[in-house]
Amino acid sequence: MTSETKWMEIDETNLQFRVARETFVSEQILFDEYEKIFDTCWLYVGHVSEFKKPGDFVTRTIARRNLLVTMGTDNSINAFFNTCPHRGATVCRDRSGNSKNFQCFYHGWVFGCDGNLKSQPGKERYCADFIASGAGNLVPVPKFDIYAGFCFVSFNADVEPLPDYLAGAKEYLDLVSKYSESGMAISSGTQEYAIRANWKLLVENSVDGYHAVSTHATYLDYLKNTNGSLSSTKLEGTSYDLGNGHAVLEYTAPWGRPIASWVPLWGEDGKKEIDGIYARLVELHGEEMADRMAHKNRNLLIFPNLVINDIMAITVRTFYPQAPNYMLVNGWSLAPNEESDWAKKFRLSNFLEFLGPGGFATPDDVEALESCQNGFNNYRLVPWSDISKGMGKASPNYDDELQMRAFWTRWNQYISASSPSKPNADQRSAETAA
Repeated sequence: MTSETKWMEIDETNLQFRVARETFVSEQILFDEYEKIFDTCWLYVGHVSEFKKPGDFVTRTIARRNLLVTMGTDNSINAFFNTCPHRGATVCRDRSGNSKNFQCFYHGWVFGCDGNLKSQPGKERYCADFIASGAGNLVPVPKFDIYAGFCFVSFNADVEPLPDYLAGAKEYLDLVSKYSESGMAISSGTQEYAIRANWKLLVENSVDGYHAVSTHATYLDYLKNTNGSLSSTKLEGTSYDLGNGHAVLEYTAPWGRPIASWVPLWGEDGKKEIDGIYARLVELHGEEMADRMAHKNRNLLIFPNLVINDIMAITVRTFYPQAPNYMLVNGWSLAPNEESDWAKKFRLSNFLEFLGPGGFATPDDVEALESCQNGFNNYRLVPWSDISKGMGKASPNYDDELQMRAFWTRWNQYISASSPSKPNADQRSAETAA
């Protein structure tokens, strides 16, 4: 059976899945993506660990909208549009910090950390109950919710509940949150860089196990040369369609994990440290789950643009298109609250060594994605990209392409919708729907 839309061709008989390369270069597609995907889905905005006491705040640009996320006096976390309801100026111009009040520099309106208007110059010339009415308060984002410590917003007031939207991805967020009994925390600092390529190429790349051996050969050679007894750089595992466009790779790999897989490079002190972490995981979660936590790596995609790389360190990444051929990437490091100085040292080293902007992997990936984008200039004569590897297999390998087909199937459901309303919940690619 063959199914075809303007942007995809799926031939289930001959096991071929193709995506139109025009989707990577079209201005109209980008417009539709913002209207039908970014304006309707749940989007990652931060982590609860960034808000420790009332007045803590961050400002983030999410799908072209500047937001102010704060902890209020009641210890609740809230997200507001970072624009003054008076005349539109940006209310908070700092990236993060702590403040009981936020004053708009244009006309001096002052807002509390709960978003309520507290004072305004010349208030005697407004109606008596202007402040009490709430008409001058910061406007909250239509939907805000938290799952396993990860904070999400949606600009769609009718979006499905966050747990339903996350579908099978909840298992993997739960797993990350259970690494620490005292909670996980975002480390200070942000990786920020741009890629001259379409954002969907980074979606594909983030859950692409197929490219690792060829694209990242230098890193694998480095592991082989520095890890003493390491004799193999083989990666093995499985890919899963988690529903609603989410997907994950779960696999073993030759690098060390501060949670909690030792490599000879870390020495005997490191072995004692890792053994202690592993023993605690067993005590908390049992041998089977502890083994999975410690020795399996996971590349998790939450549709449309949140990637959690739970590998040699935990990296949380988002990326937003600025043009069909240009995206901005933000990355944060996530770690247990109680990590030791030793674990922090090697975790940060791993964080920068592989996925940092100057690490082994990111420059390789950027070069590959920008090369693809350049190739798409030929889309009229070479119109299709093939994403067929492993199609029809009952248990796809980590280096098959099921996870990309899961994303593209869901992407197509959104883009093909007649209006910006969301598709039905828990949609999966055809090969896993049964």
